[in-house]
Amino acid sequence: MASPTFNQLRDLVNARIDSLSLSLHQDINKKIHANPELAFKEFFAHDLISSYLESLGFKVQRSSHELETSFDSSIGAGGRQVVFCCEYDALPGIGHACGHNLIATSSIAAFLGAAHALVELKLPGRIRILGTPAEESGGGKAVLIDNGAFNPPEDIAAAIMAHPLATHSLNRIGAEYSGLAGLIFLASYKFRVEFRGKNAHAAGEPWNGVNALDAAVQTYTNISMMRQQIRPDERMHGIIESGGQASNIIPDYTRMSWGVRAPTLERAEKLFQRAKACCEASALATGCTVEIIQTPTYANLRANETLCKAYVEDMAAIGEQVHLHQDKPFTASTDMGNVSHLVPSFHGAFAVPTAPGVALHSPQFATAAATHEGHDAAIKCSKGMALLALRLLVDEDTAKAAWADFELPDDIE
Repeated sequence: MASPTFNQLRDLVNARIDSLSLSLHQDINKKIHANPELAFKEFFAHDLISSYLESLGFKVQRSSHELETSFDSSIGAGGRQVVFCCEYDALPGIGHACGHNLIATSSIAAFLGAAHALVELKLPGRIRILGTPAEESGGGKAVLIDNGAFNPPEDIAAAIMAHPLATHSLNRIGAEYSGLAGLIFLASYKFRVEFRGKNAHAAGEPWNGVNALDAAVQTYTNISMMRQQIRPDERMHGIIESGGQASNIIPDYTRMSWGVRAPTLERAEKLFQRAKACCEASALATGCTVEIIQTPTYANLRANETLCKAYVEDMAAIGEQVHLHQDKPFTASTDMGNVSHLVPSFHGAFAVPTAPGVALHSPQFATAAATHEGHDAAIKCSKGMALLALRLLVDEDTAKAAWADFELPDDIE
């Protein structure tokens, strides 16, 4: 692409996003943050975003792809398409402690900035924004894939989004960066375990009971002991969600929630099988029955070199220093990993200022996600993502290179 043309795209994108920044802060960012909703129950955010897009003249398909809290809106026709993924679910008890209010803000802003340039310059191609609920639990993107939201994948030049991280997390990689292009996450198997036994009076006739809590405790102990024999880049973590009703009743039902993570799906599958054996052994030892209920598996997040390099270049043009990629994955997971195994994907990160040591999934990060500084970081990131989308639509070489990188095998053992 000739430099003047790309400068023109940048000017159109930046001006449009800057003009909408205040309304995005007040009408989207702050309202989603103040009204946290859990997986597949994001009705407020779904309606809020849909109405906002409609107020700007976009047609929105509400409750799209067989999910009540997904939405889909697009502009343009023919040629390649770029999909912005928009997350807006929260965590139980601590709200937007992962900053999904900022993810929604950055994705919406990027979509609106890119759409404006596409219309003004009559560019070929199509730009979409897809509401992707239930990232924290439930695997909304995996469900959307199954329901055809990314079909046909060969028409998609890229799926794009970014995640907030605490500034100190990014600075661990080296210099003081304001963002990271090639975020890498682990694959994750998530599952619930239900044990069923038999009630009895815990003092009067305990011999007539079959203790489902013993099975849960034994499973927790088994898996805790197994952690000594897993690799440093693997994780296993769980809780007892239901442990009984009263101390003088032997519980006939308990429920646990578990996650196991590894750098690849193959390694995560092996780890899951070991955890499953721990559950089955506990059931056998206590005389309980066991049922293991899997939720959608999160694939490892793949970084696309072409998309990452283009984003770093575009962010540098607006004065932002963005790190290209990690050497080792963050020990976290996302259902965007599933998308990255289907189409070329960009999942970057932008820095949100916090006090030292503040981590994701903490009340302190939820507070940081509501700040003006957090919003400003999301807006800067949105400009880079919008330019990345436009580059893919107008530059055949970039689009082909992104697909070529996508087709390369993972180099993670």
